[in-house]
Amino acid sequence: MTAMQWGDRPVWVRCTASVYVVGFLEGTGAHGYFLATGGLDAYGYAPLPVQLLFHGLLLLDPLAALMIIRARPGGPLLAAVVMFADVVGNCNVAWSTVMTHPTAFLRPIGLLPITLFGIFVLLTALPLRRALASSGDIEACVPSPAEAG
Repeated sequence: MTAMQWGDRPVWVRCTASVYVVGFLEGTGAHGYFLATGGLDAYGYAPLPVQLLFHGLLLLDPLAALMIIRARPGGPLLAAVVMFADVVGNCNVAWSTVMTHPTAFLRPIGLLPITLFGIFVLLTALPLRRALASSGDIEACVPSPAEAG
């Protein structure tokens, strides 16, 4: 399956995949910006495992976007794992601020859009995976009964 063959997919699959790609490329840009402006200590406010996760997202975010663009059934699963870890890491860092100042969560940047995108990805990952797997890619790897026997 190539990017050129997306036209024969249902509209919901194309729209969902587009949201994934835009979201993960935006994440790539944000993490790249933070690394460029803050260096390796860009996430110095976070615990070391969260810092490593956030730096790792500079590789994982574009990988998830590429797998979706290439219509790989594993793409939505990788996306779900990445977003789960991203939301947990961001909540770990921001939770005390959210508890102290709940309206801080309502800003259009930061935790709110990350959480909303994460929820979207987690709710749509399995249906999108099924839609991508049903394209015939998997059947191409499985021999027909005549070939197997």
